[in-house]
Amino acid sequence: MDLRNGGESDAARIRTLLLDCGLPVEDLDTAAVDFLIAGEGAETFGVIGLQSFGDVGLLRSLAVHADGRGKGTGGALVDALESRARAAGMHQLVLLTQTAEPFFAARGYLPIARDAAPPAVQGSAEFRSICPASATCMSKDLQTR
Repeated sequence: MDLRNGGESDAARIRTLLLDCGLPVEDLDTAAVDFLIAGEGAETFGVIGLQSFGDVGLLRSLAVHADGRGKGTGGALVDALESRARAAGMHQLVLLTQTAEPFFAARGYLPIARDAAPPAVQGSAEFRSICPASATCMSKDLQTR
């Protein structure tokens, strides 16, 4: 499995995988989300996005194709995204999830009240309107390992 930065030529594959996994795509044309892609050759079987808000990042859209699940792809994508966020000077990652709380909890993410997220993150479309109020908000301090 190779991990690489997503680019404009990957936009359609990213969008298709997110839709196939039931994840939102409404703001992808307007939000500055940097994607990492897991794949082999021309095949894309996993993606994860990072939306930057200064020293805080919003982890977006971890998606792994059904055929690639249970093989460490999701964990590898999260690890790579965390490393990228640390290198960019981010000290915290925040996410919203409806289905993956145990997955992220096992990686050190803790549930927080949605209104406890940093104000800049709360202002994102993801928080304002895309993810339902029932989604679990989670956070991880990147300064500790």
